[in-house]
Amino acid sequence: MYMHRDSKQLWNDCLTVIKDIVPPAAFEAWFKPIIPLSYEEHKFTIQVPSQFFYEYLEEKYVNVLKMTLNRVFGEKTTLKYRVMVSGQTNVHNGSITYPGEEPKSVPSHTPNRVDPKKAPNPIGIASQDIDSQLDPRYNFDNFFESESNKLVRAVSENIAKNPGKTAFNPLFIYGPSGVGKTHICHAVGVKVRELHPEKRVLYVSANLFRLQYTDAVRKNVTNDFLSFYQSIDVLILDDIHEFIGLTKTQEIFFQIFNNLHHLRKQLVLTCDRAPVDLQGMEERLISRLKWGMTAQIERPDLELRKKILRNKIDHEGLEISEDVFEFISENVSRNVRDLEGILVSLTANSLIKNKEIDLALTRQVISQTVRLEKKQLTIRYIQEIVCRYFNMDEALILTKSRKHEIVQARQITMFLAKKYTESSFAHIGKVVGGKDHATVLHACKTIKDQIEINKTFRSTMEAIEGCLLK
Repeated sequence: MYMHRDSKQLWNDCLTVIKDIVPPAAFEAWFKPIIPLSYEEHKFTIQVPSQFFYEYLEEKYVNVLKMTLNRVFGEKTTLKYRVMVSGQTNVHNGSITYPGEEPKSVPSHTPNRVDPKKAPNPIGIASQDIDSQLDPRYNFDNFFESESNKLVRAVSENIAKNPGKTAFNPLFIYGPSGVGKTHICHAVGVKVRELHPEKRVLYVSANLFRLQYTDAVRKNVTNDFLSFYQSIDVLILDDIHEFIGLTKTQEIFFQIFNNLHHLRKQLVLTCDRAPVDLQGMEERLISRLKWGMTAQIERPDLELRKKILRNKIDHEGLEISEDVFEFISENVSRNVRDLEGILVSLTANSLIKNKEIDLALTRQVISQTVRLEKKQLTIRYIQEIVCRYFNMDEALILTKSRKHEIVQARQITMFLAKKYTESSFAHIGKVVGGKDHATVLHACKTIKDQIEINKTFRSTMEAIEGCLLK
C-alpha cells in the first residue's frame, strides 16, 4: 500500500516513530546516519556505515526496527542492510557489499540475525568447495592480550598450529557477551587455513546449525547433513548455549561431536556459561564438552580496555584528549562491543552537533549506553575539588561569609554532595559550614536553575565534575 511513496519518504516516517521511542543521543548516533536505498516487493533496503554499526543495531534496537517497520510498511516487510566496508571493491547502488554476498537481511517479524540463504549449504557440497565463513579481520594480530584472556589465547594458538593433535580437544571457551569469544574463534580458523590450507575449516553459529538441521529434516536429507559436518577438519561452533532445550538438535550434534573427536578432528566451542551451568543440555553431551580444555574469558580489565581503545582510536584516526581516553577506559568496562559502540556514538555526535569530543560530550554519550557507576565520593573530597577549581582556601567555605564567590563555591559543594553521595540534606549542611536542611535545599535548587539557564555556568559545572570524576 506504500508503493507510490519513495524509500526516503518512508524512512522519514520511520524516523518520526523511532524518535519518540529512543533517547535523543541514541537517535542521533544510530538512526540518523542510516541511508534509505530502496523499497521493492516488500523489501526495504538501508545502508549503514559499518559492519559493527549493523551488528549493534541488531543487538540493541532490533525490536524498535521491527515495531516501526510493522507500523509504517506492514507486517510482511523484510529489512535488508547494505554495509559500507572499507577496502571492498564490489560496489552496488552506491553501497559496498562483501564479494559474493547478498545484502544482510533480517525479516521484520523475527529478531534472528542470520539469513539461512547466505549460510554454507551443508547438503551436497564438493569435497573441498566450502565457504569457511571466517572473517579475516578477526585474527591473532589484533586480539589484544591481558590477564583476562591470556590462557585462552595461548591454548588457541597451540590448537591453530596442531589442530586435533593436542590435548585441547574440544576447546570450550566461555564468558559473557562481547569479551572476544567470537574474535578468538575466527582467529583460530584463519590461522589454521594459513598453516594448513588442506584442512576443511568451518565457523558456524549454533543458531545457524539449528536452522540447517531443521531444513535438512524437512527435506529428508539428514544423512547428507551428517556427512557434511563429519567431513569437517576443524569445526568452530559459536554460542552452544542456544542448543538448550532443543533435544533433537543436541542429539544430532552429539553424533557429529563423537565422530569428529574419534577421528581426531578439532572442535572449538563457545558459550556464555561454564559446562556445569548448562541446565537443559543432555548430560551425555555436557560430559563430552568437558573432555578437552575449558577456558574462561573474563570481562576486559583496565589494561586490556586501554589497548583496545587506543587501537580503535588510531585505526579510525580520531583525536581524543587524554582525560576523555581515561574516562572511557574506566567507565566502559563490561565488554569490547560497548567500547567500540561508544567511539561510534561519540564520532556521530561530534559530527552532527559540530562539537569537540570533550569530557562533557563523552559523559553524555556514555550515560545513554552503559550504566555509569557513581564513584564513592565524600563530602570532604568534593569540597576540596571545588575549592581547588576556584583557587580558594577550603576554610572559607565553612565560614558565614556572604561574598558571592564563597557562597557560590559553598552551594556548588552542597549540590555535588547531594548528587554524588547518599548523604541527607541535614548531614551535608552539618559538614559544609554547619548549615541547616533548608539552606542546603535552597543551594541545590539555585545551582540546578543556573545550570539550566546559564551556559557559562553549565560549562563551569561540567569542568568541576570532570575533575571530580577523574
